[in-house]
Amino acid sequence: MLQNRVDPFGNLIKTAARGSWTGTRGVIHNDEQEIIRPFKLKAWITCRLAFKGRKRKMMSPNKYTELFFLDEATAFAAGHRPCCECRREDFNKFKSAWLKGNPEYGFDIKTSIEYIDKIIHRERIDKHKAKQTSESDIDSIPNGSFIAFNNEPYIIAGGKFFLWTSFGYERAVVLPKPGKLAVLTPGSIVNTFRAGYIPQIADVPVA
Repeated sequence: MLQNRVDPFGNLIKTAARGSWTGTRGVIHNDEQEIIRPFKLKAWITCRLAFKGRKRKMMSPNKYTELFFLDEATAFAAGHRPCCECRREDFNKFKSAWLKGNPEYGFDIKTSIEYIDKIIHRERIDKHKAKQTSESDIDSIPNGSFIAFNNEPYIIAGGKFFLWTSFGYERAVVLPKPGKLAVLTPGSIVNTFRAGYIPQIADVPVA
């Protein structure tokens, strides 16, 4: 079993669960298919599982490391964004909403995604390469965002909070109100959700 599944904290874990998306952070494994670094590139992307019939052998030597995600919301929480090749339509929607949600940077549609990647990188990881979070009031966090509660990741969906597991979401829980929570999803991506980008979310339990 390979260490190639990503959790909402951005950690790479081993699990038998399958993912809905793949993606990469560059070459982060060695010839023995072991993870040796958390990332190689600042462009952390999320890709379709299938694209133009391409086939790859997992963690081939000197080839980019294939990572997998439960859903798109999990990928965003970890700090990934849509690929501009295999997900061009989603990429365009994301970039447009990111620009709308984060006007303070003065970027426009002609701005290279490289500049946006640098901002997301500053938001997702600190100088010690640890997960970075922000604080926000419960009522102001949009659907699709992740928060940390009792050191566990919860997604906000339909105004409820569901515990993340590698196999899917568990039943909704009631969190204390009012108050601030640690938000796992990078701030500029949260603003992107507020600006209209709707991330794909795996099925949540029906009460």
